[in-house]
Amino acid sequence: MQQLTSAGQNIVNDLAQRYNLSQEAVIYMLGAVNQGGGSMAQFNCPELGGSGQWMRGGMTMVGDMFNNGLKATVDNLCNELSNALANTQMFPPAPVGSRASNQWWPGDLGSPSSSGAQNNIRYAVFPNRLAIELNGQVTVYDTLDNNIGGVSQQQGGDTSLTFSSQYGTIAVDTLPIISGAGIAPQKQTNFAQASDVTNQNSNDNFSPANTNNTMPEQIPEPMPNNMNNLSVDDSSTDGIIALIEKIAKLHESGALTDDEFNTKKTELLSRI
Repeated sequence: MQQLTSAGQNIVNDLAQRYNLSQEAVIYMLGAVNQGGGSMAQFNCPELGGSGQWMRGGMTMVGDMFNNGLKATVDNLCNELSNALANTQMFPPAPVGSRASNQWWPGDLGSPSSSGAQNNIRYAVFPNRLAIELNGQVTVYDTLDNNIGGVSQQQGGDTSLTFSSQYGTIAVDTLPIISGAGIAPQKQTNFAQASDVTNQNSNDNFSPANTNNTMPEQIPEPMPNNMNNLSVDDSSTDGIIALIEKIAKLHESGALTDDEFNTKKTELLSRI
């Protein structure tokens, strides 16, 4: 059972009496509300109908969905617990940055603009930073130029996280990691991608750095300049004319210099 301060224990005793619940049930719900940052709770409490969800502002779900009395009990209890957490030291102070602390993120981030929890995940949003706690491990991400509007967990077997920004829905694991283990991004930032392209093409004499986020300029393959390899019958006038047309195209593409073109053309014309 989670340790409480003397003031916290008194509040739990009072709530247990008034709501006709065991102290264990009230403490469990206190932990659920605290885990949700004081604004929401996901719980599975047999004395309150099993699994359910509460969100401050009136959204309450219980296992017995048509039991309005139970919904009212959960809503009132969670609101009182939320107020107690906001106004009373319910738990002994825990070191800042620890899992047991309400401030579980690194202390140098300051105060978040928003925070919350879902299932086994907690998140806190800061200027240019997003802190995620997953299974007790805290990872801090660089949010780049995204304005985060909310964090959500994908439903199903995985624990992939997404958030909404002015650019739409973004996967958290695509953000650069500032600290913590996190999940290795599937896609690196544009600068890293440009660096990868440079490394892969280092044998082609591309420049060693490409900080403009553009693909290196492609070097055109040299056009053949051996006229003897052109498969045109040059034994007739028509063949020679066709050959001149071919070298003219090579000249236009830049494969032949003016001197090379004029020399070959003069040579071919002399055969007519």
